[in-house]
Amino acid sequence: MTESLNFLNTLPLFLVYDNVPDAYNSHRFAPFALTDALIKEAGEKKQPILHFWTTSPYVILGMMDTKLPFLTDALRIFSSYGYPYLVRNSGGLAVVSDEGVLNFSMIFPEGDERMPINEGYERMHHIIKTAFKDFDAHIDAYEIPDSYCPGDYDLSIDGKKIAGIAQRRLKGGIAIMIYLSVSGDQQKRAEMIRTFYDIGLKEKETKWNFPAVHSEVMTTLEEALSHPFTVDDVKERLASVFTDASVELADGPFPPSIQSSYAEGLEKMIKRNEKMLPQSTFRAEG
Repeated sequence: MTESLNFLNTLPLFLVYDNVPDAYNSHRFAPFALTDALIKEAGEKKQPILHFWTTSPYVILGMMDTKLPFLTDALRIFSSYGYPYLVRNSGGLAVVSDEGVLNFSMIFPEGDERMPINEGYERMHHIIKTAFKDFDAHIDAYEIPDSYCPGDYDLSIDGKKIAGIAQRRLKGGIAIMIYLSVSGDQQKRAEMIRTFYDIGLKEKETKWNFPAVHSEVMTTLEEALSHPFTVDDVKERLASVFTDASVELADGPFPPSIQSSYAEGLEKMIKRNEKMLPQSTFRAEG
């Protein structure tokens, strides 16, 4: 095991949540409500967790996106592309999710000593680099400013962004989350978000900074590595990083504590979105 993966030495078992039951998968907000439930579960049970998920096509907005001066006009662009949308319960800006994008979270329990923010990002960076170490390519971590949802730990190959990393911390636990553009039309994804900001701003100055999204600075793992990948291929590679480090992976259960936290998180997401997107309705789903 490389020194960068030493954190796995003290974590002999991760529970894995993948292909979850329909009860946790039937609403567009489900992955976010489940993530919060799993963070709480990790903290209460002192148990690290891995969470994999994909979605049908939709746009995941950050709360800052709702500050666009012409938001209502901008949201209409997503309908023309056939992408529903939602506002997630964490920071950042808009990203695109569909069947070619893998979302993956490492969730750790925390005690009085909190994990430094950069350490969480570094852990994810090292996991991704190790998963693709058999390719002759460097996966770098630095901001790609003209990508959508730019951040200090954007992951890129040859200067083109393939992934973005975020964190969410609740009492007792922390999730380090990544979206990986595995396959699909990344140019279309980027152009959709660029048009969203163009219409949402209409060249009006605001106190918030929104990226000038350029599709040429983003790509997929398939394109960057010149190799065909499915989302399942990438999940297997990620899981192998843990098992190769002698970490046991076991399917995660759904005890009453998760059921209760999930229901609570789903209700919070519905209320948040109805408040931020008042012309939309979300209760009919699921």
